Amino acid sequence: MNKKIVLIFGLFLALTSQAQLKKITLEEGVLQQNRKFGADKLTGFQWIPNTNNYVYYTDAWTKMVTASTTDKNAKDLILLTDVNTALGTKLKNFFGNEWLDSKTILINDNGNYYSYTIASKSGAKIQESLENSDNQTFDSKKENLAFTVDNNLYFFNKNKEKITVTNNSDKNIVSGQTISRSEFGISNGIFWSPKSSYLAFYQKDETDVADYPLLDITQTPGKLVNLKYPMIGQKSEKPRVGIYNISSGKTVFIKPKNNADDYLTNLTWTPDEKYILIAELNRGQNDMCLNVYDANSGAFVRTILNETNDAWVEPEHDAFFPNATSNNFIWFSEKDGFQNLYYYSIDGKFIKQLTNNKFPAREIIGANPTGTEIYFKATGEIGTNMLVYKVDLKGKQTLITKDLGVHNVIVSSDGNWFFDEFSNHSTPSKSLLYDKKLKVNTLLESKNKYEGYEMGTAEIKTIKAADGTTDLFTRLIKPSNFDSSKKYPVLVYVYGGPHAQLVTNSFLDGANLWMYWMAEQGYLVFTVDNRGSDNRGFAFESVIHGKCGTNEIEDQMKGVDYLKSLPYVDGNRLAVHGWSYGGFMTTSIMLRKPDTFKVAVAGGPVTDWKWYEVMYGERYMDTPEENQKGFDEASVLNYVNNLKGKLLLIHGTNDDTVVEQHDLSLVKKFVEAGKQIDYFPYPMAKHNVQGKDRVHLMTKVLNYVIDNNK
Repeated sequence: MNKKIVLIFGLFLALTSQAQLKKITLEEGVLQQNRKFGADKLTGFQWIPNTNNYVYYTDAWTKMVTASTTDKNAKDLILLTDVNTALGTKLKNFFGNEWLDSKTILINDNGNYYSYTIASKSGAKIQESLENSDNQTFDSKKENLAFTVDNNLYFFNKNKEKITVTNNSDKNIVSGQTISRSEFGISNGIFWSPKSSYLAFYQKDETDVADYPLLDITQTPGKLVNLKYPMIGQKSEKPRVGIYNISSGKTVFIKPKNNADDYLTNLTWTPDEKYILIAELNRGQNDMCLNVYDANSGAFVRTILNETNDAWVEPEHDAFFPNATSNNFIWFSEKDGFQNLYYYSIDGKFIKQLTNNKFPAREIIGANPTGTEIYFKATGEIGTNMLVYKVDLKGKQTLITKDLGVHNVIVSSDGNWFFDEFSNHSTPSKSLLYDKKLKVNTLLESKNKYEGYEMGTAEIKTIKAADGTTDLFTRLIKPSNFDSSKKYPVLVYVYGGPHAQLVTNSFLDGANLWMYWMAEQGYLVFTVDNRGSDNRGFAFESVIHGKCGTNEIEDQMKGVDYLKSLPYVDGNRLAVHGWSYGGFMTTSIMLRKPDTFKVAVAGGPVTDWKWYEVMYGERYMDTPEENQKGFDEASVLNYVNNLKGKLLLIHGTNDDTVVEQHDLSLVKKFVEAGKQIDYFPYPMAKHNVQGKDRVHLMTKVLNYVIDNNK
């Protein structure tokens, strides 16, 4: 064949192939990342108790299939239609079921609870909650069901009798709900003892907490709905722990030992039900005592350990008891600079430091039946990963997961098998099965759901922080038709605050799919995890203490320097966007470094820390009385005269996390300064705009960037 014809034919094929590539829409970029484009997984994987068999779900959670460690060929186990027929329910999926034993599952149908026996395809209602109830919490036997109605706590016993635990007519006294605005790892307010002899619960007195008004515009006329919102430096809730004795029907209370406004966190029962452990933290959040209390009387027994730090002490994990027949427990601590595991006895004896890593342990996922091996998640030496390790009681540590990436591991009842599902930069998802010797078998490997689409690439690198020594992880997303000879505008996406990490070794590298859509519009999308963000140790995170926005901004500027060093970056067309702490960072950078970005969009930003909540805000900023200079330097209201570029502020009008007072006060300052900015409220939206409204939100954000960054 003529060479010229071959060349033309090859070019035609290349162009045809490119023309056949589909484009991801912005709506898909917002809503379909974990749906249409979600990787294939063993959805809802669970080990069947006390067996080496496991189940997962197919057909949109309507079919439960089973396999085993010896036979990985899945077989149908339960069909949702059979369950609905047997129970008279109208379930749409199996989501949220639990195993009662190896033959029976617990079904929850909107607060009505059923047992369903697999072999006989039969079942019965075992409990039901009231229509207006919340916080339903079963005991370990799945017999007693606790719940709250308004501000009081009740439970149905195994005879389905309703028992009143609290009966407070004063709405300021709230029982059985989370306290401390869910800080310190607190996610619930009800704690059954292991053998169901007691019911412990949080109770908060909000009498002194100021009411904060939110406007409900759905009524005529509009109605103010008051929210209890303790702001930094002001009066806060007063906590205590109630212990209800099931046999006597009496309740004893545990109050803070040192000061009335201390925090009571990380409540845990000992396996023998004799004691409760509570981490008491002072309001200044720099002095924590782990206290033991007698469960029957509520009396203080002893303090096991005390931790102090000039920045903060932040207990986030309950005491973990690896053996159900022992009161020896494991405690998380950052006292050596990285979160490690420490082993104690209930009488206060320090037994051993189990891990001594220069990277943080993040979560205990279980222990073997004898409690001699503990399984936990940790980043490993590279902070973008999340790996799984085991450690024995002598401190011998072993890495279970062999591939770098972000892993989720579920351990079998006997501790002999590990189901591992992970992704990384080049792996959409892989499902593995490890035996006790860590020999691995692959159960499922997902294909790349983005094949056939125009999809850019992400580069993960490190740059030096403003201190000149610390490595920061960066992510730079380029379009699929990237041309290094061109000059590209850049959108910098920022968060920058504690408890968050944007760059991870997962598929898409922790990015949102809409960022890849933005790249296809001819943009580079850049992110750097500055000092102050998560998973890099205490020193890395605590540089923000008392001066939020200072070191973080300087690190972000190093990111800008890096961008401007790239020959294909148009340094005059930089935009920045962030939400929440990222909104604070966006407005801070725009006003404190006014010559850097041409356009910015800030969502739900903190604009002055004195209007933020006590629990989070005082940890990082102390109070204005203690740190007025830090508050003044961090307040973006003090820099409005510096504005040079285009700025869009966005806020949900019913935001109960960062209240709209932040943005409205900033707008007022801009008006007083004669500065024109743009403002867009999302009526009745809370802190995060979700669902289809989020498509509207991201369209608003990205169009604003594109239209104003020319």
